[in-house]
Amino acid sequence: MTSPAPVPKPTAAELEMLRLLWQLGPATARQVHESAVATRPDMAYATVLRLLQVMHAKGLLTRDESQKAHVYAPAQPQDTWQTSLIKELIHKAFAGSGKDLILAALRGHVSERERAEIQAILDKEK
Repeated sequence: MTSPAPVPKPTAAELEMLRLLWQLGPATARQVHESAVATRPDMAYATVLRLLQVMHAKGLLTRDESQKAHVYAPAQPQDTWQTSLIKELIHKAFAGSGKDLILAALRGHVSERERAEIQAILDKEK
């Protein structure tokens, strides 16, 4: 019995498309493009469509072909990808130390409001 092949790590452009789809929910290439041009006016529709097709072929996205316009959706939920990417980052950049990752993030990468939210979570866990 063989285990399924691991899903490849998304490129920066693919991760951008995944972020859009996590916000939008299942969407057509046109809908993803409309969302993308809000922050990247130079993004061509053909580029978005090609990226979505490549991501589907790689297993990063599912595609519903029952309608004329195909509907794309992330193959994995956002928290699954984030957990996987964080584990990889902790292993590669912080020698496996989650504490070191958190301390690095807290040094200048967290607003006062975010610090208060984190502190509230920590206080609740006690």
